[in-house]
Amino acid sequence: MAVSPHAFPPRKRRPSAGAFVSPKLADINLVKSLLSLSQEISSFKPFQCLLKRNSVSSINKSKLLSILFDELIKNPASVFFSPSTLLCFEEMYIVLQRIKTLLEDCSNGSKMWMLMQIQVLSNNFHELTLELSTLLDIFPFKEIELSQDVEELVVLVRKQCGKSKPVVDPGDVFLRREVLTMLDRIEKEIVPDQLKLKKVMEDLGLRDGSSCREEIESLQDEIQNQVDEKSKSDIVSLIGLVRYANCVLFGSSTASKPDHRRQKSTSDLTIPADFRCPITLELMRDPVVVATGQTYDRKSINLWIESGHSTCPKTGQTLIHTNLIPNRALRNLITMWCREQGIPFETVGNNEKVNSVKGTKAAFEATKMTVSFLVNKLSGSQTMEAANGVVYELRALSKTDSDSRACIAEAGAIPILVRYLGSSVGLEHPNLQVNAVTTILNLSILEANKTRIVETDGALNGVIEVLRSGATWEAKGNAAATIFSLSGIHGYRKGLGRKTRVIKGLLDLAKDGPTSSQKDALLAILNLAGDRETVGRLVEGGVIQMVSGVIDELPEEAVAILEAVTRRGGLAAIAAAFNIIKKLGVILREGSDNARESASATLVTMCRKGGPEMVAELAVIPGIERIIWEVMGGGTARGRRKAATLLRILRRWAAGLDLDTNNVVDSSNMITMTVGTSRTILQA
Repeated sequence: MAVSPHAFPPRKRRPSAGAFVSPKLADINLVKSLLSLSQEISSFKPFQCLLKRNSVSSINKSKLLSILFDELIKNPASVFFSPSTLLCFEEMYIVLQRIKTLLEDCSNGSKMWMLMQIQVLSNNFHELTLELSTLLDIFPFKEIELSQDVEELVVLVRKQCGKSKPVVDPGDVFLRREVLTMLDRIEKEIVPDQLKLKKVMEDLGLRDGSSCREEIESLQDEIQNQVDEKSKSDIVSLIGLVRYANCVLFGSSTASKPDHRRQKSTSDLTIPADFRCPITLELMRDPVVVATGQTYDRKSINLWIESGHSTCPKTGQTLIHTNLIPNRALRNLITMWCREQGIPFETVGNNEKVNSVKGTKAAFEATKMTVSFLVNKLSGSQTMEAANGVVYELRALSKTDSDSRACIAEAGAIPILVRYLGSSVGLEHPNLQVNAVTTILNLSILEANKTRIVETDGALNGVIEVLRSGATWEAKGNAAATIFSLSGIHGYRKGLGRKTRVIKGLLDLAKDGPTSSQKDALLAILNLAGDRETVGRLVEGGVIQMVSGVIDELPEEAVAILEAVTRRGGLAAIAAAFNIIKKLGVILREGSDNARESASATLVTMCRKGGPEMVAELAVIPGIERIIWEVMGGGTARGRRKAATLLRILRRWAAGLDLDTNNVVDSSNMITMTVGTSRTILQA
């Protein structure tokens, strides 16, 4: 089956000069292509900031050449080229293509990086002009019949090209020197002069927060175009400077706008099971394979390993090494799927691209200055509206990289953010509450900050308050995500699991919230379920009933929780789950591979620990043996093993033999009594 070229991600690396080829067209069609190409170049607007003269010169020459091509098309009798003339026009097509690409790069790329490369870019324009001059020198005037006016016009263009010299505007040179001086002073921990900084940004056309954010994105994209590490590091320094300028000069311009990008990507879509990370159950951005052969998102498995775990999260097997091998084939499939669904897959990874580049002293000091400015401004905020503007900027900055998260916490931002978590703030200023709790969530990604958050007076209680009574679903969902992040540390997981408000808040959100918030709550519950003591509280709080309510909409997340709870929850959990057996049968028949694996594992646990009544409830499901055979024939390796065990248990039960059990309960009376109690609870 043919794959549409639009399914693939856009080209990020610029093509080299040798990558351009001329179209193999007949005479008149080649001229038409040249006319179209020259008109495209002519439609460009001259650059407003940098390389003005270069852009104007290239655009004007293309306009004049379009007159030549138009003349040839109007007189088709003259368009019968000799091989040498045809070659001349083909080479001209390549040169014009390169001019167009250069103009596009300069128009759409980073202004800061363009400034740093001003001499190189000027030389590129000059080289292309010289190549065009060479082609016009050999232009076959005698072979092609042109009007006198057009012939004179071509001669004029040839003379202009011949007289061309590399041109760099003195103002551009001065501006470049100013930026380099600022970076040097920032590296020495000297705060830039605000008036000079404003003048530099204005000269580059960066006059508001929106243009600064676009510039930062352009710089992040530019990193992909670079091969040497020095250039990448230089770009990181420029990103730090633009971020600082944005906060100092334009920080409050769009600060009160809520950030909906978190929900925009995948919350309303059904993500293919193979594209989800088994840890977070979210779409993988950078899939990697661990020693056991399982695939995880790089960020999630790194956090798992850094938290002290030495086992594979999915299989429980010990990792013989911690090397992570990129799963490029899967990443390409995810990229194609994202493009088909209209999800901005590449842009989500921009921060990872920057994080993979070695930081610079200038970038780090710029981050510290930005954070210091924002925290001081937040401390002195006189109104909630002003505070919201600053907290929004801290929220955006805390998403960028580990240095930013460390600097924000070290600057003392967490105690100040706690002020804006209360329900009174949420009622009157819901955006402020959302921004505050989301900033704390972003800060918690850094392991060292988890301790800072837990040890800050009121921080954990504030997050829990937002979870229970936040003004918006987004605030509640981000509070749940914060609980998930903090519970990555074993000691905090136990502490959080002992808090009744956390258990009730997560269960209520999982039952009643929108899909994106439900997922946040379910992930937090799954993490807390790693502690046996907490599982008991979850069962008492109604986790099984909650799972029963959401299993149809979010089967993978729900069944993963059920597997963890039944494995660690004892008879109470097994009994409570009795009425879900038929729903698990549906998952076995219709679910994704991951869901079927968890369902198989859950049923094995329930049958082993619950005894004959559990097996009997499973056996009455129509076609259950055929369904189990289907699971054994496909899906994950662990899923196939669990399905085989489940089938063996069913057959031993049908034959009246003792079940193939581990920790089997012998007292059927106790099972009957417990199951009956469970039914009463479920009916209530």
